[in-house]
Amino acid sequence: MNLENSKIKAFTLTEMLVVLLITSIVISLGFSVLRLVQQQMYTIGGIYESNTEANLLRQSLWVDFNRHDGVWYDEQRNELVFANELKNTVYQWQQDYVVKERDTFFLKTHEATYYFNGLPTQSSEVDALDFSVGNEGKKQRIVVYKTNAATTYLNQ
Repeated sequence: MNLENSKIKAFTLTEMLVVLLITSIVISLGFSVLRLVQQQMYTIGGIYESNTEANLLRQSLWVDFNRHDGVWYDEQRNELVFANELKNTVYQWQQDYVVKERDTFFLKTHEATYYFNGLPTQSSEVDALDFSVGNEGKKQRIVVYKTNAATTYLNQ
C-alpha cells in the first residue's frame, strides 16, 4: 500500500473561516429581523389594547345612555351621572382615565362636548356626548347619544 501518494479529502483552514464568517452574518441578520418583528408585534399589541379600551368605554356609555332615563353632567365635579328608578351610575372623568364604579378605562380624554336637544350644554341634563380618546397622534372620536323619552320634556 502506498501511503505517500494517498490524499485525505478535507477543508482548508481558510475555507472553514469563510464558512464561519458567512454563517455568523446570516445568524446576525436573522436576529436583527427577529428583533424588528418583535418590536412590530409590541406596537400592534399596544394599538389593539388602546382600541379595545376605547371600544369598551364606548359600549359601556352606550348601554348606560340607553338604560337610564336621565343623564346629567356636573362640570364642577367632572362627573356624568346616569339615573333611573333602580340605580344611579356615575362616570368620573380624569385626565388619564375614566372611572365607572369598579371599572377604570385607562384612556386620555380630549375635547368633551355635552349636548341636550342638539345644543352644547354644561352642568345640566345631557342626551349626547362627543369626545376623543388616545394620544395626540392617534385620537379616536367617540359619539354616544340617546333618544329622549317624553318624561324628559315633561320634567322641564
